[in-house]
Amino acid sequence: MPEILTVSADNSEESILESAAAIVARGGVIAYPTETFYGLGADATNEQAVKKIYKIKGRNFINPLSIIIGRTENLYPLVENVSSAAQKLIQEFWPGALTIIFKASDGVLPVLTAGTGKIGVRVSGSNAAQVIAQKLGHPLTATSANLSGKPECSRASEVAKQIGNKIDAIVDFGPTIGDKVSTIIDVTCDPPVILREGAITRQSIENILGI
Repeated sequence: MPEILTVSADNSEESILESAAAIVARGGVIAYPTETFYGLGADATNEQAVKKIYKIKGRNFINPLSIIIGRTENLYPLVENVSSAAQKLIQEFWPGALTIIFKASDGVLPVLTAGTGKIGVRVSGSNAAQVIAQKLGHPLTATSANLSGKPECSRASEVAKQIGNKIDAIVDFGPTIGDKVSTIIDVTCDPPVILREGAITRQSIENILGI
């Protein structure tokens, strides 16, 4: 079973996030809370660790993986360009539940893009997700912590039940909102295309972009 990292008298939130980042830096896989559901985190620059994510979820390699970055400025080495539309979205909705799909730079692992040449990125509205990525110093995979085709998990206990025997640790900071997944928008086309409507509504995006 995974190590359960939870706040206690002997373990502060800061030390837990430090431990979680260290596990990921060693090539491990963790589950961690986001502003929507629990995510499954590996070092997005470590190909073997990323491949573990696919194996854990039972996911086909034809499906790309999105990533979480610790700060907005970490985006620029990962993508070819940031359009004016993307800049508006970033300013309005990051940190938050908006995954933006960009053309990936050459430095992004092909296994993450699944051959599409595109990468989905967000700065999470969850402090835990942000800080783990910051302490790791690399992007963190951001796929939901569940088996492919099974419900997303809003509690650490649900993660443990589905995939606990396959991962190294669970950062248990209590239940997430667990209402809606992140919204996904592709800004590689003009106008941008919303691929999945979730926590950020279509109307709010269209209002910002003027479309």
